[in-house]
Amino acid sequence: MSKINIATFAAADQRGVLDVILPIQQREFGVPITEADQPDLTNIPEFYQSGTGGFWVARSNDEVVGTVGLKDIGLRQAALRKMFVAAPFRGREFGVAGKLLDALLAHARAQGIAEIFLGTTDKFLAAHRFYEKQGFKELEKAGLPKAFPIMAVDSKFYVLSVP
Repeated sequence: MSKINIATFAAADQRGVLDVILPIQQREFGVPITEADQPDLTNIPEFYQSGTGGFWVARSNDEVVGTVGLKDIGLRQAALRKMFVAAPFRGREFGVAGKLLDALLAHARAQGIAEIFLGTTDKFLAAHRFYEKQGFKELEKAGLPKAFPIMAVDSKFYVLSVP
């Protein structure tokens, strides 16, 4: 079994991040979204790694196999975005999603973040189960903070009070 390492995003991870996210969005789930539609992915340091935010990658043998971002939206609140794990690394055997979320939550606690919000498409059923098992509660769109960055594909929303 490959060892999974979680690390803060660095510029050298840029291509790997795109190579994980885009095929999942486009091919696995048929979401009509491109790199150009996601300027946050080409400017990760400025978009995510500012304020109380951050961005992490999971690596196996120096290859990016998972991602997660935390966007500072003010008022001790943040948005969880871009949580993706390459298909061969999903599930309990590797625990990539859990390790990524653990890194994000440790950072959030250290930064004093009180609530984390996320939006997802109704197609990501396994992701819904994962978030719910981690303590995220479903939320109506109307309950989101004004500063929450809603993506066009977002149709289901969650919130987590940071423990």
